[in-house]
Parts: sequence; C-alpha cells; structure tokens
Amino acid sequence: FVSKNPTPPIDTMKLFILSIACLWSSVESFQVVAPPLAATTFSQRLSSSNSALYSATSPAADVAVEKKGELLKRDRYIASNRFTVRPGREAKFEKRWADRSSRLASLDGFRYFQLMRRVSLDDEANSGNDPLSSTDSFGNYVSFTIWHQKKHFNAWRTGDAFREAHGGTSLFAFVTTMVSSAMVLTGAPKPAFYDGLLQQSLVPDSVPQTVDGWRSVQADGANILPAESFVAMNQFFVPMENAAAFE
Repeated sequence: FVSKNPTPPIDTMKLFILSIACLWSSVESFQVVAPPLAATTFSQRLSSSNSALYSATSPAADVAVEKKGELLKRDRYIASNRFTVRPGREAKFEKRWADRSSRLASLDGFRYFQLMRRVSLDDEANSGNDPLSSTDSFGNYVSFTIWHQKKHFNAWRTGDAFREAHGGTSLFAFVTTMVSSAMVLTGAPKPAFYDGLLQQSLVPDSVPQTVDGWRSVQADGANILPAESFVAMNQFFVPMENAAAFE
C-alpha cells in the first residue's frame, strides 16, 4: 500500500469502508502485495490523536443518520480497478505494478493505495491460489486508491502523472503498454468508484517509504510478491430506494 498524511490515518489491517455501488453480494479475501506503497510520514496528526481508534464520521454525518431518507456524508473518494490476470502471469502482472512510473504518493489529495491479490480464506499466505478463478468474472486483482476528495482524483486522471503511469508519454510507450496488457490480462480492467463512508482506522506502527512518490519494491516477474497484510471484504447490491436505510 501507499499512504500520504491520511486524515484520519488509515491502516491496511483495520480499514473498513462501506460501499454500495456493487453488483452482487459475496465475501472475498485478498492479500495486499508489496508494490506501490509507502508514503510520506504521518506527521503531527498522528501524535496529536488521543485515541488509537479514529472514526472519520463527522457530527453532520451522525445527524444525517437520524434523518430518514438522507444518505451519509462522504468521508473520502475511492477509485478501484478489477483485473483478471491470466493463469501463470500473476508474477508478471505484479512486477508491472512494482516497476511502473508513478508519483502517486506525492500528489495533492492522495491518501492511500494498495494492490490486492485474491486468495482463499483458508489458504496460507502467498499460496497464489485463487479460489474463484474459474467461476468469477470480477477479477483476481484489485487496485484500490483513496483520495481526499473527488476533485483530487479528477486532477490526477487528467494530468501528466496519469499519462506517465499508463504509458502515455509517447506512442511507442503506449503501444508497448497495450501489448503487454493483452499478454497478461483477460479482457479490460473493470473500474468502480465509491463514496467512502464510516471510515475507521488504527494508527499504524510504521509506514513504508516511497521514492519519488512510489514504492521501491524488488519484483522478478517469476515469483509473486510477499503479502503485506490480509484484507477481508463484503460487497452488497442495494437498490437506491433502500440506500439510506441500508446506511
């Protein structure tokens, strides 16, 4: 993962973000692999916290809960992408993330990133086993980025940093990226965007460091990266007419 002066702080082991824009309901588990992660230090915001557990839910959001029919206030903006990686190409896919040209952690409004590799709940860490590879079309990897506000995500998406990270600096780089993706992925990535609600986290003991805004991780393309944490998540489909009651 990568994080940058989060407000409130975010910890990979304790992160819980409630989202309601998904297409089905099921339980999935992921291991967070080492690529891009690390960030600037958490600074005085962490040391000034009197409680280990921090909730970002504002008093206004608490009031909204009591007002029938109103949705909760957005705490953060989340951009995610699901990837279906071809069998046997997982290590190559992870290496592409580890080696990409990115300065994500240095951008205004960036808060957190991690790349997640789907695993079975009962498997040992770094097993490389995907329990749903033959039955699920949603992909076996997820990239997950948290922004302070949607405007910060839009600024990144339309700026030079996005083109640099996605091979858009030249025609040759773009074609190379597209060919490489076709060899590693089955189909195009599936993006999904969320309002982050009911954020809670513990202050982490340490934060991985970045180099020019990105994690420096050694990846050989032959072996999958070691897991840095374990993520459990549930996804729900909620009709919009029931959304306020669900929240």
